[in-house]
Amino acid sequence: MSFDRQLFEGFWQLLCHRNELPVQGDFLRFDVPGGEVVVFNDDGELVAFDNRCPHRGARIYQGDHGNQAATCGYHGWTFRKGHLIIPERESFVNCGIETATWRTLPVDWCGDFLFVGIAPRQPLYEQLGKVATLLENISFNIAGRHDFSRYDFECYWPLAVENALEPYHISMVHPSTLGTLALEAGENVFDGKNSVWYAPVGNAAVRKKLATLKRFFQLDFQYEGYMSIYLYPFTMLSSTFGYSYSLQHFLPHPADPDRTSFTSRLLSTPASSPAAQAVIGTFLDSTAQVNRKVFDEDHAICRTMPRDSWSTEPLRFPSASEAKIVHFRASCRDVLR
Repeated sequence: MSFDRQLFEGFWQLLCHRNELPVQGDFLRFDVPGGEVVVFNDDGELVAFDNRCPHRGARIYQGDHGNQAATCGYHGWTFRKGHLIIPERESFVNCGIETATWRTLPVDWCGDFLFVGIAPRQPLYEQLGKVATLLENISFNIAGRHDFSRYDFECYWPLAVENALEPYHISMVHPSTLGTLALEAGENVFDGKNSVWYAPVGNAAVRKKLATLKRFFQLDFQYEGYMSIYLYPFTMLSSTFGYSYSLQHFLPHPADPDRTSFTSRLLSTPASSPAAQAVIGTFLDSTAQVNRKVFDEDHAICRTMPRDSWSTEPLRFPSASEAKIVHFRASCRDVLR
C-alpha cells in the first residue's frame, strides 16, 4: 500500500460539519487516495460512502457539492434511508443479488464534526487527544457553510501541507493579504501528531476593528487572535477571532501524485440577531475573497517546488517558525517505521 493511501486509511479524517449538509440529499464529494468519498444527508443522518455504484461501478456524483438523490444515473440503483433500492430486482436471478450493498464507510463524531475512518489505528478521541475538546467547542459555534473553493495544487501534497504549517513565508508570499494581520510569533502546541498555532494579531488597527465586530456574533467560544489547527495528516482548520473558520483539505490526488486535491470551505458562526446577519454576510464575503487570494498565492509558490523537494528527513536549516514542519516530518517517519 502506498504511503498516501496508508495515511488516508489508517487515520480518522475530518470531512465536514453537520450544518454543511442540513437538508435531505445534500452531499459533499472528496477525491481521496484510491477513489472518491461522498458524505450524504440520508433522511437526516449523515453517511459516508464510496462514490461508485455497486452494480457496474459508475460514479454516483460528479460535482463537488450540492443536493441530489444518491441514485446511479446508469441503471437507477439508489441508496435511501439506509437501504439499497434496485429497479427490476426480480430480474436478477441466481446471482446473489441479496448480498449487494452500498459501500458505506465507518464514521464517528467529535462534537458536530464528522470523521470517516477506513481502518484507523486507534479510536477517534485517542487520535485527537487534547485537540478534541478544542474541536468540540468550535463545532458548537458553526452555523453553516458560506463559501466553497476547490482547485488542484500543482505539487505533491506534503509540500502544500508544509507551506500551510509555517508562517515564515507570510511576509514574502502574502504581504497584502494574510501579512496585513502582522501576526506575532505566538505559541505552537503539539499533541500527538496534531498541532495548534495560536498567534496574536500584531496590527493594532486591524485588531481593534475585529474586536468591534464581536457584538454581531453569538459565540460561546472564541480565540481573539489567529488560530490554526492541523489534524494529521491532511486537514487544517483556521480562524481569525473565531468569526468564521476555514476548513481546508490537502488530499493526495487519486490520479496524479504531483498534484494535491485542495478544498476550502468557509464555515460561518451564528449571528447575534437577525439585524446582525447583513453585517456578517458582508464580512464573510470579504473573508472568502481574501482567503481565495491567499490560496492563489500559496499555490503559486507551491508549484515552484518539485516533488523531490520533500522528504521525511528533518529540515537541514529549520527556523523557529518552522517547528510544525519538524513535527510533521517526525510524524511521517513514525508512520513509516
